[in-house]
Amino acid sequence: MGTRDLGALLILGALWGASFIFIRIAVPVLGPFVLMDLRVLLAAAALVLCAVVVGRLPKLRPNWGRFLVLGFLNAAVPFTLIAASEINLTASLAAILNSTTPLFTAVVAAVWIREALTPRRIGGLLLGIVGVAVVVGWTPITLSPIVLLSIGASLAAALSYGFGGVYAKRAFSGLSPLGMAIGQQTAASLLLLPPSVVSLPGEAPPPVVVISVLSLALLSTALAYLLYFRLISSVGPTSTLTVTFLVPVFGLLFGALFLGEPVGAGTLVGLAIILSSVALVTGIRFFGKGKKEERA
Repeated sequence: MGTRDLGALLILGALWGASFIFIRIAVPVLGPFVLMDLRVLLAAAALVLCAVVVGRLPKLRPNWGRFLVLGFLNAAVPFTLIAASEINLTASLAAILNSTTPLFTAVVAAVWIREALTPRRIGGLLLGIVGVAVVVGWTPITLSPIVLLSIGASLAAALSYGFGGVYAKRAFSGLSPLGMAIGQQTAASLLLLPPSVVSLPGEAPPPVVVISVLSLALLSTALAYLLYFRLISSVGPTSTLTVTFLVPVFGLLFGALFLGEPVGAGTLVGLAIILSSVALVTGIRFFGKGKKEERA
């Protein structure tokens, strides 16, 4: 990975880590449905504009039914669950819980497409459970019933991402990543439109919320997807997956710096355990020689 690719990876981790900050600021005012519908709608519009500029506007109609499924599993459901959970959770805790996505993906892939669960992966999954238990049990937040429900929503979002990732692998072949992103975000915006219409806020949001929504949609979604696709093409999927380790770190850092969120010893220990489990499950090696990657 060259300097430019490493820089892109760091920026991607920062953008996705910052998304939890933007959600934490905006969701108490707009609610999860309105906020997430604005996120995917504005992101889809920005991605379509980029596709038009580069002359690569995809044809979505032949795959519309599959896009609705992908938009439901990989955007509408997890985005809304994360937003709903952040009404009661800190942005940093939500980011850490979301880092369990590769663990859930491994389980879904094992059940759905019979992908092998090696002893290493099983060990990683068990370690991930320990990490979540440490983060939740040692959190500075008081564990009331609504907080526990919010933690469950965050983990359910990670599970939904797992289903979405496996479905995308099974259902889409030969379609460009940009086309998949546009189709997914557009479909998700349509799915979220009905609940958004009936839950519109009664007054105009303050400027800080408007800025957070625009940043979430244009930076943490549209721009982040473009960087993600560039990295997939440039350094391959395995190296790109190392962003999983950066997102919760940036989420933790930004939450402490900009929102004054508490960072306890349990949070740091639990984060380290979860990231170690992700390394085991994904097979990512930071040192030494790993398997040769396929380039997308």
